[in-house]
Amino acid sequence: MKILVTGGLGFIGSHTVVELQNESFEVVIIDNLSNAEEKVLEGIIAITGKKPIFEKLDLREKNSVKEFFTKHADVAGVIHFAASKAVGESVENPLLYYENNINALVYLLQELQQKTDASFIFSSSCTVYGQAEKMPITEDASVQPAISPYGNTKQIGEEIIQDVAKVSNIKAILLRYFNPIGAHPSAEIGELPIGVPQNLVPFITQTGMGLRKELSVFGSDYPTSDGTCVRDYIYVVDLAKAHVIALKRLIENKNEAKVEVFNVGTGTGSTVLEVIQSFEKVSGQKLPYKLVDRREGDVIEAYADTQKANKILGWKAESTLDQAIESAWKWEKKIRS
Repeated sequence: MKILVTGGLGFIGSHTVVELQNESFEVVIIDNLSNAEEKVLEGIIAITGKKPIFEKLDLREKNSVKEFFTKHADVAGVIHFAASKAVGESVENPLLYYENNINALVYLLQELQQKTDASFIFSSSCTVYGQAEKMPITEDASVQPAISPYGNTKQIGEEIIQDVAKVSNIKAILLRYFNPIGAHPSAEIGELPIGVPQNLVPFITQTGMGLRKELSVFGSDYPTSDGTCVRDYIYVVDLAKAHVIALKRLIENKNEAKVEVFNVGTGTGSTVLEVIQSFEKVSGQKLPYKLVDRREGDVIEAYADTQKANKILGWKAESTLDQAIESAWKWEKKIRS
């Protein structure tokens, strides 16, 4: 069965391609390489022994999307990762985010709705909850007004999918995930940020390697155990497996509604300082960091209630924070060697 993975050479996408191929799916990747490198294919092949089909194209080009589905008419399901995802950049350049994240989704769905049956997994985000009123966050928590154009594109994306599913043969699962970290245990693939990392863990590992002078911890006066923000850090391989389980649920028609929503996290919150301590533990070295002012747009805390995914999908995060950080450190050392 052929599955399309958009953004399949990116961080989460590449790990999901590996898990799909391990489950004997035929995978075709679309990526425009705006935030990924083609050499990631080598890592996927090294792990699985199989080469996925790769089509370099930009999903913002409607005709290219049309041509792709003519060529690959046998695509049975889509896992859609391709999107811009830096909160700060989205504030500075909102139109880039609306074009990239909304137009691409619309063009994909236009092709899928012509099929008699289509399964669609959407890479959503816990950002749709904003600063939730209570922890842990359940799927029933109200969707708050977005605090960034990036967050808004995820909310709008979910609404578009809900609307289209009502009037088409598309069935979908929206996976709202928390903070993916780590790398494949083989260290063949991992997070490859272009330029200055936007996410905490690659910034930590780059600082650990001496590529960055020190880490800035934004805010030390939050109402948390140590004054720093709390997030739910999920190991990327656990997250990738959740996508495969969700896809199988749709393909096997086990879904209970046309569109289902699941939180994907560990159910445990960790502060920024706890992540730093985890790195120091697994690496055996001190990390230079400084406490600075809060950053605009950061919520105080966000961690998932995972009971729905645990029970209905039969999926659970397996790896600890230390294991995930250790894999990220192994990957960082490999790519710098």
